[in-house]
Amino acid sequence: MTKSELLNELYKKYGLDKEDTFRSPQGWTIITRAGIDKIQAQADIDITFDCIEYTPGVSAAVKASAEWNSRKLETYGEANEKNCRQSYVLAMAEKRAMSRITLKLTGFYALGAFGEDESDDFKKPRQATPDHVKMTL
Repeated sequence: MTKSELLNELYKKYGLDKEDTFRSPQGWTIITRAGIDKIQAQADIDITFDCIEYTPGVSAAVKASAEWNSRKLETYGEANEKNCRQSYVLAMAEKRAMSRITLKLTGFYALGAFGEDESDDFKKPRQATPDHVKMTL
């Protein structure tokens, strides 16, 4: 099977739809935060987090640990002023750790898919509202 076919099999297995994935400007497959949550829930992955380093508003590192389908894995998420535009670096580090461990355990990482939270460069492009659609509040 091709990489594309294998990814499609994983999308079906974990109930992902079109809104859960997109291509980054660099051409990588990116899975949204909602998509990561779906995969984790469907796969029933329990993750334990440990704060490794935290300086409020400056930097954070979080270790994620999980055991799933007889595989045990640890990985890290980090956020700092060089790789995160948000001031909530601890939450971003945790999201990145969660994305990485979920995608690694379920096989997405091996196929070159990344989580949206892993880089500010991976944000889903905003779609412009068509001129004929009026926004109401």
